[in-house]
Amino acid sequence: MSKPIFKLVDDLPTGGLTVMLLNSLDFVVPGQWENLVGFENTIKKVTGETDPALVKQIGDRAVWLFNDKSQGYQNALWLYQTVDSTDSALGAAALANKVGESVNFLGFLNKITPNPQKAQAIDLSIKLVAELVAFCQINGIPGNSIGDFVRSLTDYSGESLIRMAALISFDGIIPFGPSFVLTTMDFLEKLTPKELEQNQTFNKIKPLIPGNSTSSQLDFIGESFGSVQGWMTSFVGDRQLTREKLLGKLRNFMEVTEDKMDYLAAFIDMSTNYYEHTGIQTLAHRLIERAVAEI
Repeated sequence: MSKPIFKLVDDLPTGGLTVMLLNSLDFVVPGQWENLVGFENTIKKVTGETDPALVKQIGDRAVWLFNDKSQGYQNALWLYQTVDSTDSALGAAALANKVGESVNFLGFLNKITPNPQKAQAIDLSIKLVAELVAFCQINGIPGNSIGDFVRSLTDYSGESLIRMAALISFDGIIPFGPSFVLTTMDFLEKLTPKELEQNQTFNKIKPLIPGNSTSSQLDFIGESFGSVQGWMTSFVGDRQLTREKLLGKLRNFMEVTEDKMDYLAAFIDMSTNYYEHTGIQTLAHRLIERAVAEI
């Protein structure tokens, strides 16, 4: 555990590229996300309480719950942080591969770096599994509860919904287009356990992914993504979400060209930490709700 939960919430940025990226998705899930920063401020917003003594009591209980290692909150935080930290390395490798393709004398780079599309597909599916396992950790249920997670998606709101919107938009539609679900499923069906073991994110979070071997964990990843594909497809269809609409919003704060989608996806991976940012907000929200219920 790097920092206390209250410090993590207090230290969340109020601006920067990650916040701008998330704010750009307001047209996808209107009014769902507010960048709540500050632990005391979050308690007041979630509970509606203003009495200082009660706010402190709720905060103390929430911190105690987070610090209790028999609960799954610290594991969930670790998952949110890990998929973002390894994302940066994946983005750098993808950029190196693209540079190798376009610059002749650097061609060796695309021989020693991962295929960007395959790496992006693995990254998307592992991020989804991290979300599933974190959900199970937060709710104290077995980590292989795929059905419970899929059912919960219909109730996702706030920072949890914006995180899934960002996953679909920036890890799905931007690199692959509207067919990202089918493309990712195709990659997963052809993926071997040996190839999966070459993925840095998988190797980091492997201890928390259900399965007693890489092969069974690959099956779990495929089953998880397959179970959520209907929800993701409906999410995109209901909102008529397209790459062009996303690019229009991104152009408000960055230079984007439509022939550089691989570069853009890699740049977002390298430059933002939307999973950790919204994950900390989700944890704070759930801890505060539980603390209130127990006081």
